[in-house]
Amino acid sequence: MAQTTVEGIDGVLAKVGQHLGHSDWLEITQEQVNQFAEATHDHQWIHVDVERAKRESPFGGPIAHGYLTLSLVSALTAQIIDAKGFGMGVNYGADRIRFISPVPVGARIRASATLNDAKQFEGGVQMNLGITMEIEGAPKPAMVASILFRRYV
Repeated sequence: MAQTTVEGIDGVLAKVGQHLGHSDWLEITQEQVNQFAEATHDHQWIHVDVERAKRESPFGGPIAHGYLTLSLVSALTAQIIDAKGFGMGVNYGADRIRFISPVPVGARIRASATLNDAKQFEGGVQMNLGITMEIEGAPKPAMVASILFRRYV
């Protein structure tokens, strides 16, 4: 994985419309799913009851929470974009989130990012990233979303 470097606000604005790259592949483990269930109080059996999920789930085993997949966007996009000339960045929001395919425990996912839009504001720039969370070897992605990040100078 090679990072795309952007230098300051002008560097971000110059990348609008461009595909920025892919993150590394990340394996989703049952331990991660269980910890996410604990943190969010979402203990639905399709996520945490391995034996029942193998027997009764249409997916053949446990799957990751959709929101676990979404929560990995920040970490995985940090592998894609090296934003220089900013003091800090924050998540600003998300639009049009769709969970297309389940992520089986043991699968590997990665993020793909395109800079759909960027707007300068006083003190920084807001980026609208088109994010696709891919599942290794799967014909359809796990998730697609427009993610809003703000970078402050």
